[in-house]
Amino acid sequence: MNKRFLSVLVFALAVSGAASFLIYRLVAAKLSAAAPAPTQGQVVVAGRELQVGTLLKEADVQLGPWNGPVPKGAVTRVEDALNRGVVSPVYEGELLLEGRLAPKGAGAGLAATIPVGMRAVAIRVNEVIGVAGFVVPGMRVDVIISGMPPGGNATMGTVTKTVLQNIQVLSAGQKIEKTAEGAPQVVNVVNLLVTPEQAETLSLASSQTSIQLVLRNPLDTVDAKTTGTATANLFSGVGFRPTTAPPAAVAYRPRPVPPPVAPQPAVVEKAAAPIRIEIFHGSKKIDAEFKSVEEKN
Repeated sequence: MNKRFLSVLVFALAVSGAASFLIYRLVAAKLSAAAPAPTQGQVVVAGRELQVGTLLKEADVQLGPWNGPVPKGAVTRVEDALNRGVVSPVYEGELLLEGRLAPKGAGAGLAATIPVGMRAVAIRVNEVIGVAGFVVPGMRVDVIISGMPPGGNATMGTVTKTVLQNIQVLSAGQKIEKTAEGAPQVVNVVNLLVTPEQAETLSLASSQTSIQLVLRNPLDTVDAKTTGTATANLFSGVGFRPTTAPPAAVAYRPRPVPPPVAPQPAVVEKAAAPIRIEIFHGSKKIDAEFKSVEEKN
């Protein structure tokens, strides 16, 4: 074999080997710098499947290892999870987060699932109003009322109007969690999650009108603009037009200020001159004086 060719081949192999080694070192250094250093800690996990409203006891939770950075909001001590209500379903072995537990001292049950600033209003329903039992916790509904509005036209009949939209169902009957099968159940009472203003509307509507719940898609969050309808519109086919319009706002007009009245000079009555009479009685002379009386017309 030609010695020159052999030397060139050896040199080429040496250069390619050195280049491959340098590229390997550079790639390995970048990968080691990008990957975070694994850390191991202890976090609190569910010892069994936890339903909404469960009050946590020692048998419900346990410590478990966690490889990597501990997630924000994770419960790391068992004593921090005890005697707190569950506000969102937790599966067995799942990490416990602060957002899925009620605040300390809030207890368990339905009250613990109510966010701060919201209210739970109970509405009595039947199998028709409750959408034949398909209203289950977590569903979204609209509230429709039917009745005769004050001052309405009697020829229009009963008026129906949507008063609340996209309202969350907190509980159906005494159940505040969904069933595993999702089967419908006929209930008598449904608790709705509303604001304090909406709670007033529901309270008045439940006592003065009849209420109907309407199921809606949970992904549909847009409020529909409706005008309502009346019994007369069902037969005429004409759209509903309210017969009573709200009173027009009265524009404020300041009262005109009367011009100042110039003071009138005081009238000074002149005293009438007295009447003097001389009376002679024998040798005596008597002067008599009388007040003058003006004749008024």
